Amino acid sequence: MDNRVLKDLEPQSVYCFFEELCRIPRGSGNTKAASDWAVAFAKERGLAYRQDAMGNVVIWKGASPGYEDHPTAMIQGHLDMVCVKDNGVEHDFEKDPLDLYIDGDWVKARGTSLGSDDGIAVAMAMAVLDDDSIPHPPIEAVFTVDEEVGMPGAIGLDGSDLKSRYLLNIDSEVEKVLTVGCAGGTACHIKETAETEPCQGMVCTLNLEGLSGGHSGTAIHMGFANADHLMAECLRELGYPRLVSLFGGLQDNAIPNQCKAVVVLGEDYKEKVQAAAAWADKAKAACPQDPGFTFTVNAEKGSAAAISAADSRRLVDLICAVPDGVQAMNPDLPGQVQTSLNLGILRLEEGKFRMTFLLRSSSAAELAQLEQKVQAVATEFGAAFAVESSYPPWEYRKESPLRDIMVRVFKEQYGEDPVVETVHAGLECGILTDKVPGLDAVSFGPDLVEIHSTRERMSIASVERTWRFVLGVLAAL
Repeated sequence: MDNRVLKDLEPQSVYCFFEELCRIPRGSGNTKAASDWAVAFAKERGLAYRQDAMGNVVIWKGASPGYEDHPTAMIQGHLDMVCVKDNGVEHDFEKDPLDLYIDGDWVKARGTSLGSDDGIAVAMAMAVLDDDSIPHPPIEAVFTVDEEVGMPGAIGLDGSDLKSRYLLNIDSEVEKVLTVGCAGGTACHIKETAETEPCQGMVCTLNLEGLSGGHSGTAIHMGFANADHLMAECLRELGYPRLVSLFGGLQDNAIPNQCKAVVVLGEDYKEKVQAAAAWADKAKAACPQDPGFTFTVNAEKGSAAAISAADSRRLVDLICAVPDGVQAMNPDLPGQVQTSLNLGILRLEEGKFRMTFLLRSSSAAELAQLEQKVQAVATEFGAAFAVESSYPPWEYRKESPLRDIMVRVFKEQYGEDPVVETVHAGLECGILTDKVPGLDAVSFGPDLVEIHSTRERMSIASVERTWRFVLGVLAAL
């Protein structure tokens, strides 16, 4: 008996592979099972493949009849996904499959992110590799790992045996858009260690929940509040209570939608809690895009291991001092963000403090300046700063044969021109074009809405149209 949720959707081959992939835990850093699944796929079909130590997989397929002398095309996507879940949802991303369901024109996952970014690329690539009736040039399907955490898979990929001249990167989220450039990024952190000691008083748990969250690149300009920064403002309003722990955000490339703090207050805790409630009302009024978030306080008398009052003040002020959100707009492309940063992860556990950021810019110079600014703030507060990873911008090419072909096929199928633009998000195209000389790249994809959040959804009709577009482009290459 076929118990697949998506079995009746078209194209069936694409949804079959997508649903298979959704049964495999594949959060960033946990992609071995997904990588091995791709290898098993290649072995079962007798296709040449390569799997490296990181888990990147390359699968080769020869040209269909009549395309033997055409330039090789790469179909590329990443195996990992951003794992977020709603508060109270019981889901273990290390072992549980996603709980898929259909809601009208949308594929969704109950209580969690969907992983359509970038599971749909993997599914489409496998559907091409699996079907001998599809006209296409020689194919190199490249599946990278850990794209969502700084792209170390693409950075570490050996490109010496790759022969592609065209790159179809299916890692964009708006259907009628061809992306031809992207921002570079730097993941960095600030760390500090503070001594803890037993502290008597009212141990209070502060919870900020229900913020919108979202992708820290494509949604950074939408005015969504950052839960980590909001919590720091709240702690200032409380008069800098002694900190026990902080827990905000799960990914550096997702705007945090919730944050929890445990603090110790004195005998005047009731007045402080009232002040915090008043602060929450004012904060909602100041966040027109996030007016429905909730703020709760639970208090009980007791003891907890807290850092000193001085260290608590210093760390809260440090959080508040680091800039957040959009820093500069692109002077040449109206309405497009050029430079931004996101405080994605905030932690204080047993005196160990960490803030993790993702900085983005389509200007290499501005990206370097922003990194220096964050480092200067860390130094001012006596904390350690380090860069975890970085990747270059993918610069726009004035001449692109692939772009010309894809625009022509798009007009034939849609009866209109596509939008051709660059994007304020990280794509692996810049890394891959550096590795494969002469590689001409375009990124595209079906409509994926509110990725990196529990509201993530994928348009069924858009996937079908995008699949037809992929087939049309392959036939035209």
